[in-house]
Amino acid sequence: MAGEGDRLSEDDARILALESAVLTGHTLKLMILAPGTPLDLDALRAAVSARLPTQPRATERVANDSTDGPSWVPADAFDITHHVRRRAGPECATRSDLRRVLGELMSEHLDRSQPLWTLDLIGPLADGTEAIAARMHHAMVDGIAGMRFLEGILLDPHDAPMHPVGTRAASAEPTRREQWRRMPGVVARELGRPGSHSPFDRPITGARELAFTSAPLEGLKAIGASRPAHATVNDVLLAIVSGGLRTWLGDHHSGLDVHARIPVSLHHRDEDAADLGNRDSFIDVDLFLGESDPLRRLDRISDHTRAEKQLDDAALLYDLFHALGRLGVAGEIAQRIAGSAREFSVAVSNVPGPRYTVSVAGRRVEQLFSSSEPAAHHALRIAAISNAGDVGIGFCTDPTALPRVHALADAVAASYTELHQAAHPTPPRRTSA
Repeated sequence: MAGEGDRLSEDDARILALESAVLTGHTLKLMILAPGTPLDLDALRAAVSARLPTQPRATERVANDSTDGPSWVPADAFDITHHVRRRAGPECATRSDLRRVLGELMSEHLDRSQPLWTLDLIGPLADGTEAIAARMHHAMVDGIAGMRFLEGILLDPHDAPMHPVGTRAASAEPTRREQWRRMPGVVARELGRPGSHSPFDRPITGARELAFTSAPLEGLKAIGASRPAHATVNDVLLAIVSGGLRTWLGDHHSGLDVHARIPVSLHHRDEDAADLGNRDSFIDVDLFLGESDPLRRLDRISDHTRAEKQLDDAALLYDLFHALGRLGVAGEIAQRIAGSAREFSVAVSNVPGPRYTVSVAGRRVEQLFSSSEPAAHHALRIAAISNAGDVGIGFCTDPTALPRVHALADAVAASYTELHQAAHPTPPRRTSA
């Protein structure tokens, strides 16, 4: 739990320091509410306010007035109207209008003098739906913690079980001797095989453009179950992303050795659900864009991820970078190498969301999407999140570097259809936003 002068963790402080004129540092969760009576802003503010005591970071800001580094301190001037508001501006009637507003929100920095989160109500749209765009600074939450934060302050209380806070049991950690014995192999696998020149290695500005699509969770599971070695949902997600990128980039890019960076949560299952912050590592996976057969591409991706998970590369890399971080310049050099465009081209995250239907103020959350910002040398970012029976996939770019991201969303949707039809004869269901 946080208290006055509670220092940011090493990971959180590093993420905070990445913020710049062109990087805002926050993630966005988009909830599309089923048609109904428009949300009462004052009632929503009151409901959120009543639940804030369960989430300490919700009423704390970052202070930088200590020689020990940034810390979380109480926001004495906290005002709920600053954090829960209806988005002002031109009429928002269509999904195209909604994407424009979301691009503006992704471009705006959160106010450092306030707690680092906001909830923006958008709409109602012409179809009767309404949207809530939740922004949370990545220094405050990672993917799993972000959903727990929204569960704590926004989603209607319910009895349905949520996903565990973490994905790794505390007792599963190897001994220190075993870690260092295995470290050379981890470095060789994850950092010793740079890819081709990245098609997304382009300078970025502060402009943002978003697009979304979705795929049925059962369809993704069915595709995975159809393979001889049983691919995971995340493997299938990577395969449809790969197929979409292959189409979007065109034939002249299909031979590139494109690596995707896959964030891996290292939170422990026995952690308090109210504990926020970051504890993430990664693995890098070749997307095999040169493979034209969608099932063969899936099998190759699945073989790759299976091997790296069995070797526990993500956890060992986490320990390696933290050890190097204590060496000053050596740690900074290692971070630059690991984050270079030759090590990976695009980050693709997948966060477990609600297992069952959830609601806000009695309005069902019809669709849920996530969006994370691009970065220097990585002008495209892809983020997926599950919601009951669907997986929402969000795409975020700087349109001055990579225009027409909506065409990528369409290509990924088509890639899902192609892969499903290759594995099963029955046409799949899919929806787009």
